[in-house]
Amino acid sequence: MKRAPFRLPAQIGERIDRSRTVSFSFEGRTYDGLAGDTIASALASHGVRVLSRSFKYHRPRGALTMAGQDANTLVQLTEEPNVLADTTPITGGLEVRGQNYSGSLAWDRDAWLNAVGRFLPVGFYYKAFYKPLGAWRRWEPVIRARAGLGEVNLDTAHRYYDKAYGFSDVAVIGAGPAGLSAALEAARAGLDVLLVEENPVLGGSLTYARFDADGALGRQRLAELASAVRAESRITVMTGAVCQGLLTENWLPIIQGNRLHKVRARQVVLATGSVEQPVVFRNNDAPGVMQGSAAQRLIRHYGVRPGRRAVVVTGNADGYGVALDLLDAGIEVAGILDLRATPPHEERTDAVRARNVAIYPRYAPWEARRSARGILKGLSAAPIVGHGKCEPADVRLECDLLCMSIGYAPTAQLLHYAGGSVVYDRAAATFAIKSAPAGVIPAGSLDGAYDLETAIADGRRAGMQAAAGLGAPSRGEPPAVRGKNASGWNHPWPIFPHPRGKDFVDFDEDLQVKDIRNAIAEGYDHIELLKRFSTAGMGPSQGRHTALSLARITAEATGRELEIIGATTARPPYSAEKFGHLAGRGFEPVRLSAMHHRHLEAGAEMMPAGLWLRPAYYGPKDRREAAIREEVEAVRANVGLIDVSTLGGLDVRGPDAAEFLNRMYTFAYANQQVGRARYVLMCDQTGAIIDDGVACRFHDWHFYVTATTGGADRVYQTMLWHNAQWRLDVDITNATAAYAGVNLAGPRSREVLAKLATDVDLSAPAFPYMGVRMGTVAGIPARLLRVGFVGELGYEIHVPASAGEALWDALLWAGAPLGIKPFGVEAQRLLRLEKGHIIVGQDTDGETHPYMADMGWAIAKKKPFFVGARAIEAQMKRPLQRKLVGFTLVDPAEPPPEECHLVIREGAIVGRVTSAAFSPSLSRVIGLAFVPPEQTEPGARFSIKVAGGRMIEAQVVKPPFLDPNNARQEG
Repeated sequence: MKRAPFRLPAQIGERIDRSRTVSFSFEGRTYDGLAGDTIASALASHGVRVLSRSFKYHRPRGALTMAGQDANTLVQLTEEPNVLADTTPITGGLEVRGQNYSGSLAWDRDAWLNAVGRFLPVGFYYKAFYKPLGAWRRWEPVIRARAGLGEVNLDTAHRYYDKAYGFSDVAVIGAGPAGLSAALEAARAGLDVLLVEENPVLGGSLTYARFDADGALGRQRLAELASAVRAESRITVMTGAVCQGLLTENWLPIIQGNRLHKVRARQVVLATGSVEQPVVFRNNDAPGVMQGSAAQRLIRHYGVRPGRRAVVVTGNADGYGVALDLLDAGIEVAGILDLRATPPHEERTDAVRARNVAIYPRYAPWEARRSARGILKGLSAAPIVGHGKCEPADVRLECDLLCMSIGYAPTAQLLHYAGGSVVYDRAAATFAIKSAPAGVIPAGSLDGAYDLETAIADGRRAGMQAAAGLGAPSRGEPPAVRGKNASGWNHPWPIFPHPRGKDFVDFDEDLQVKDIRNAIAEGYDHIELLKRFSTAGMGPSQGRHTALSLARITAEATGRELEIIGATTARPPYSAEKFGHLAGRGFEPVRLSAMHHRHLEAGAEMMPAGLWLRPAYYGPKDRREAAIREEVEAVRANVGLIDVSTLGGLDVRGPDAAEFLNRMYTFAYANQQVGRARYVLMCDQTGAIIDDGVACRFHDWHFYVTATTGGADRVYQTMLWHNAQWRLDVDITNATAAYAGVNLAGPRSREVLAKLATDVDLSAPAFPYMGVRMGTVAGIPARLLRVGFVGELGYEIHVPASAGEALWDALLWAGAPLGIKPFGVEAQRLLRLEKGHIIVGQDTDGETHPYMADMGWAIAKKKPFFVGARAIEAQMKRPLQRKLVGFTLVDPAEPPPEECHLVIREGAIVGRVTSAAFSPSLSRVIGLAFVPPEQTEPGARFSIKVAGGRMIEAQVVKPPFLDPNNARQEG
């Protein structure tokens, strides 16, 4: 293997396995990394700096934090977009590409946008593209083509995700020095503790930062605290786990790998630390410019030299710790720009001076000089003469690495989610916690304790406070914590606007200082309005590196105090999460009817219907249309049978059974005769249609109610929910799985059934349409329903599920001399359309009430109540906005429109097609559609926009399209 030129010798505490090489590709070129490398660290070991292109100007971007706290490292994998390269491990054969470029990552054809930035001012998208009239039609495809960053692969295979539940006395979020000590104190008080750390190992800043001249202090404290935590049986450690929120009653959604943990904690200690802040100057986004902590992570975690010649910009002692780490890694430090006038003497500062590094007090970076490819190659520095002002640059330093270490902002997102708040602290020159809700205890640098020993003491204090809050025995007085929010850690104004701009405040959105100032000048001077108008802090980083600079610039531009400006509100989730985590395990149960294997033997093409598999049609795929037509013709002219086992079946029994149905459904059932069926239409409390079927009365106290295939479970649950309040004397049983069902339909269906149902009088006078009977069919106990969903003489036969296959075989045997033919769902849908019957969920939506669907006939006007009645009454006091009508096409040569094709009037959308098909019985296209009320009279015409933007004409026809007098189904 060719040695990576920037790989360092083995480091103490590194996360890589030098004995295992991993090959992967980036932009089509193969690279070797080490097991444990992230994509960014492996590429950095080969000197690859550019990982992506910026959203607006397509500027090259590289690693900024090496901690997943920025969008600069978002890359594209084969099956996943927007992956953080600085936290995603490499795997063998992994294929990685940059994002948001045209042509190649190195030479992006869209980089010209960087040169025309002055024509793209802040908020331009609100003011452009809509003039002159019709301009948006031309701009829309261009803008949509450029929207977003990565590309979604629709062929990505399903992956396994699941969820788990957890409970803990104390949850400690963050396992840095404060979190480790807090967990120990709470556990030693006898409490069960959950310690959550987003990194793969414990320690936080102890794993990379330098706290003293020789770097031994951090290693020592890490060894002490981590070993004590591992030895404590009451502490459960979760590494590689991200707490996405802190919600009501300390509900913590924690993502670890492919699992979402739903955790409840009685007390929560927030030790989430702080985020290092950038310096604002010209070209501060160039690859090679990074936070000091990012350079330390590359060195300590991955054994990678982040550059050859470096400049450090600092305003605190931590920057000198960065310089020492760079020097120890063999990197030449060309100079340290200290924003302070007189850097105080401190152990690390003096150690740097002793190594003869040039220090430039009260100097600021003025402009990062870039190569032809936009990569850092040098820096111009200037003396600071005022608030964000400099004299002309008089220092030029050659460098390929610029490390920024000028201060921090608390990682307070979880605190915000819980209802806490922060305020600007002038002494600390950063945000500080103003309030925290009961049961939530901040600790460490989140709470202003930046010094290592102070952070550890503050963690102990937080752990003891959590224990005391739960009544645990006291283990002594909490340690006195001194030095919190002390000055010296954060520079108050690391912002140096350049006359030629490109001084980025928000890297995600390519926002410069002038953009923020211009937005304020336009009147968006409240921090929340400014955020939304400018989009500052709204990108993937969610303001981690923007909020503090945004507040500072706003205060300067408006003349208001920073304490008044405040910070923008953070909202969950803390980091990007996948739909898979939200959805959980991909449960995809499949239910098979008792006749399933008979359908397969008959050559059925199966289709999903709710949880069931049903025959779509019988025959090969290349004969689909012909097969459906033949099935329709068989039912209309002869006899067919269809498996309807998937329909819901509910037994409603008891003295109040009729009253219960009267309340649940829109029709009237109190006076329904025994031995008769009646249509049922169910609405929710908003009046929207949610299901339909038939109610069969077999006894004064016994109804058998059918429901749609996809709605059966919902109907059952809705019935139980309502009766838990009504407390009627009724028993409700979901009998769907207990029965198999067949619909025997067609003009000769009575002849077939007569051979098998010897104890039931099937004559029309004895067994009329909408009659129900109990008897036997082929010796099998059966419930027989004379219903006509397909518009023909027909019988639904429901038998015990165990006898379903026997019934199917018997009916085929009895009908064989007559040429009986099984038919599938597609033919059934066409047959019902010819009769104008709706399918709930296809011809209705979540706002369709019965009058919209032209089903006012299904509402009993004299009933005092049914679910949804009041909502329907209120809606009918307003004019209808749309109504469902039948239609046919004016031009018989036109193919049928598709479902959801739009109804257009005078260029506006006024409705949609819900069902449409060519009817072989009528030799024309028929359909159902929502149209405006004034276009509902038979003969009225309306326009439908079909594929390709063509407009076709339709004409309203009153359903049913076939057999309007119902003579066929009456038999």
